[in-house]
Amino acid sequence: MKKLLFTACLLLPTTASAEHWDVIGFKIKDECSFVQYMEIVEDFNEWGADYGYNAKVGFPLQSEVLDVHYWVGTSENAAAFGAAWDAWRDGLADSRSTPWRLSERFEQCSMNVSRSSYDVY
Repeated sequence: MKKLLFTACLLLPTTASAEHWDVIGFKIKDECSFVQYMEIVEDFNEWGADYGYNAKVGFPLQSEVLDVHYWVGTSENAAAFGAAWDAWRDGLADSRSTPWRLSERFEQCSMNVSRSSYDVY
């Protein structure tokens, strides 16, 4: 019985599936508004739906740094995030692709200041 319990404890972390969070801190450029940025996010989420990736944006109400917003992208797990990332990165090579066009819009409207990712259990 002790061996069975020990084996179950060892296997549990490898069999549990964790949601993946992609967190990007960014500043909105002066020539862009939060509403304009959210329009880009909406278009991004249309693209991301095919890859199981969805983004929400945290607007700071109380924070040490009130001009940094947070993109919180979620995927079912790290593998799904990786597939979305591969599609995004590969699309950036084609100026006619949705990722390329969205990337251009993001660049005109915002500047990333940090990025981190998390497995969320």
